[in-house]
Amino acid sequence: MTKKICFVLLFVSFFVRSQEQYFQLRDFVTDSAAVFTVNDSQSLNQRLIEFEQETSNQIVVLTIQRLGANTIESYANAVFNANKIGQAEKDNGILILFSKADREVRIEVGYGLEPYITDAVASRIIRNTMIPYFKEAAYYTGVEQGTEQLITFLKNPEALAEFKQEIEAENKMPVWAYLIIGVLVLVFVGYGGFIFYKQYSKVIEIFRGLLLGKLGLLTGILLLLPMAISSLLGLVFALIPIVILMQLDPQLDKLVDLVFNSLANVYWVGLLFPFFGLAYLIAFIKLKRRGNTDFKLSWFKNDKKYMSKTFSSFGSASGSSGSYSGSSSSSFSRSSSSSSSFSGGGGSSGGGGASGSW
Repeated sequence: MTKKICFVLLFVSFFVRSQEQYFQLRDFVTDSAAVFTVNDSQSLNQRLIEFEQETSNQIVVLTIQRLGANTIESYANAVFNANKIGQAEKDNGILILFSKADREVRIEVGYGLEPYITDAVASRIIRNTMIPYFKEAAYYTGVEQGTEQLITFLKNPEALAEFKQEIEAENKMPVWAYLIIGVLVLVFVGYGGFIFYKQYSKVIEIFRGLLLGKLGLLTGILLLLPMAISSLLGLVFALIPIVILMQLDPQLDKLVDLVFNSLANVYWVGLLFPFFGLAYLIAFIKLKRRGNTDFKLSWFKNDKKYMSKTFSSFGSASGSSGSYSGSSSSSFSRSSSSSSSFSGGGGSSGGGGASGSW
């Protein structure tokens, strides 16, 4: 009975915590970290009310003391979507999240405004406009100046276009830099691809030996694990250039994030089935094409001549071909404001925007 009560209390505590984790915003400016004066908060709040009335776009400011176990990206996205910042049909909201203790700030952009306030635009506003003030502890000035810049860009397309041109000029690299990057990409892809090919070929050969009965099942399994790890490491090495290219192309950065977010919902164990399944299929087809149809399975017995000829290089590289061993190796206070000047209109964000620290 005591165990049941403890379990229920633990469940309720987790449930309550999850319900209270993120702010329910009631103002355009919520200064939970107490870094603004009352007059500053009211002035900026009124400015953002007027901006919404003029354009229907919503810019919301939230300051907190600390993020706790959250990243600023995950916290900003959760607050944004929980409060439905922006209009449902337009997704035209922006959240400026400031964390005092963590010394981090983020501009979270709704789907509808991403073509205008791109990741590069948000990043430059944070880096060049806001952070210099934050370093001097002028927190309100930094937030206010960043907010004014966002308002200007959303109301004045020409100013935004000029700002984007400045970013492009700033990020433009000389031809020799592209040549160096191109060479590095070729080296990583070539070397990583070669490693993957060589190691995956050995995985195929292991299945071939198993099908012919020249390789014991237990030995084959023990051989498969290091071969699979080696081939996957080669594949990772070949994919390193993607990280380099992400620094040059924000659109590629978003695509990679989308892919990894999708893979995060996939059980990685499930990816091993096509990896080994394809190797087995290739080994089977090779044997069939050569007329080898006498398949048999050996549990423990190994053909010493076959082992010596096929896996001698592996044995010398790993140190032993006869035995293998493995090892594996905050709490947040809510705003006390009773104002109802802010009300989310059903907007959402997919994580667009930028973050910075000082």
